[in-house]
Amino acid sequence: MPKKIPIRQCVACREHKEKPLLARIVRTPEGKAVYDARGKLPGKGAYICRSAVCLDKAIKSRALSRALEIEITPDVYEALRARMEEGDA
Repeated sequence: MPKKIPIRQCVACREHKEKPLLARIVRTPEGKAVYDARGKLPGKGAYICRSAVCLDKAIKSRALSRALEIEITPDVYEALRARMEEGDA
């Protein structure tokens, strides 16, 4: 029997995609937003497409901040953008 791949929704474009195609951002127990490269960190998670278009949309609409229920600083967004450009996100 083939293994099922979980489906998650991008907070920016609202499209449903397979989990490995999305980047996960986590609100840690300390209240910080961090990029979760492996998808295993504890805390509340939100998913976003690995594209600059969706990241820009999430910044403008504050979708990640609402989904994680915290304020996300510009440096966190820039770090995420850098990881996406590197192909690591």
